[in-house]
Amino acid sequence: MVNGKTSFGGLEWRVNVPDGTSQVLVPESGALQRICRGLQGLILGFMLHIWNFLEKAWNLAVSEPKKVIHCVKVGMALSFVSLFYYMRPLYEGVGSNAMWAVMTVVVVFEYTVGATLCKCVNRATGTFLAGSLGIGVHWVASQSGEKYEPVILQLSVFLFAAAATFSRFIPSVKARFDYGAMIFILTFSLVSVSGYRVDKLFELAHYRLSTIAIGTSICITITMLLCPAWAGVELHSLIIRNLEKLADSLDGCIAEYFKDDRIVDVIEEDKGKKLQGYKCVLNSKATEESMANFARWEPAHGHFNFGHPWKHYLKIGASVRSCAYCIEALSSCINLESQAPEHLKKHLKEVCMRLSSYSSNVLKDLAVTLKTMTISSDICLLVEDMNLAAKDLQNALRTFPNQLNIPSPPLETSASEYTKTEQLTKSSVALPLREVLSVATMASLLIEITRRIEGIVEAVEELAASAEFKKVDDEKSNQINTSTDKPTMTEKQDDESMKTLQMV
Repeated sequence: MVNGKTSFGGLEWRVNVPDGTSQVLVPESGALQRICRGLQGLILGFMLHIWNFLEKAWNLAVSEPKKVIHCVKVGMALSFVSLFYYMRPLYEGVGSNAMWAVMTVVVVFEYTVGATLCKCVNRATGTFLAGSLGIGVHWVASQSGEKYEPVILQLSVFLFAAAATFSRFIPSVKARFDYGAMIFILTFSLVSVSGYRVDKLFELAHYRLSTIAIGTSICITITMLLCPAWAGVELHSLIIRNLEKLADSLDGCIAEYFKDDRIVDVIEEDKGKKLQGYKCVLNSKATEESMANFARWEPAHGHFNFGHPWKHYLKIGASVRSCAYCIEALSSCINLESQAPEHLKKHLKEVCMRLSSYSSNVLKDLAVTLKTMTISSDICLLVEDMNLAAKDLQNALRTFPNQLNIPSPPLETSASEYTKTEQLTKSSVALPLREVLSVATMASLLIEITRRIEGIVEAVEELAASAEFKKVDDEKSNQINTSTDKPTMTEKQDDESMKTLQMV
């Protein structure tokens, strides 16, 4: 039996139990509250995700404004090409095929000028060739009669599609004309198949080719005139950044290994980024190859003439990655659990720090050479200093056995004592060899890095010769030569003294 009575908070419900007493019935509102809290958490989480996305998008826009400009250019191109639908005279000129112009803008407008030009030329060439062949095959098929017309059309689709697909496996074609081959297959198939049912095939092909030409013209005009992003400039800047990152990683690894406070304190803020900079170098191969391919399509711009030797940048990139692999192995020496004792590190610290400094200076000077596109007059001296430091490190490695302090057996001993002493000597030799292994590996890798840096120097010199980099400080060198030709005060005094001696 359920009884109800009025209480201070409202109506209170009680339930009679079998023992004769009653208990207060509490309403089950906890489940509703949990549901409300769950929905509130979902809404807040969704809003938080949106806020984080907007924050990341804003940071990306601030750090790389060129990408925002690219988005604006794409919007402008689509707005211009849409006028062929909105304006009656333009729409009557191209008809419903104006959609091909819109599709062309969407698929060919890329971030860099070279990529846009590559796709525009490929699309226009592929469409023109496929349309011409399609019309020719359609005419031949129509002259052979209704019985053989579908056979000839199907056979032509098979042969041309198979040949164009095979051409995409050829490396030289795939690198520069892969998109054009794909457009050729698509267009030829459409023309051949639709031509069997369409009467005005030539007029249809003419409209589509015209709209594609309109779309590509709009893309090329906007991408080259409005804040152009050149693939050549991007490749040039990428190689420079990789050289700088390589130099920072080398300095950071050596400083971290020897715990050098002078360098570690300087790079402490960006320590992680600088130590791991070589990883960005290792992952840049695909970007370098695509940028070099697109740069070949670009006209002369800035300091880069048409026909600039972009292939040499790939050689520099390959040499830089070869050096980065050694720095990756050098970085693994830092993370080894069993490191050499401090007295062994101290023996090589000075010469290793000096070699690391000279090597990084060479890389930084190469970066300046590419940045200014001038031939540095200091690179030969820097390479010579680096090689001398490498020889000093090799000499220091030869003196390592003197640092191990291995005991030698006494001369006058019995056979049993000599055997025991020999066993102790072998065990002590094994222990120092394990201790010295990590530091010897580090030193060997550092010497190998200097050899690979010489390969980078040679690649940069080849680029400088092919691109005709200017020589720096020609006027200063002339001034120095003229100043050295003039006799100094001491030379004048020496000449006068010699004259007096001759007089005597």
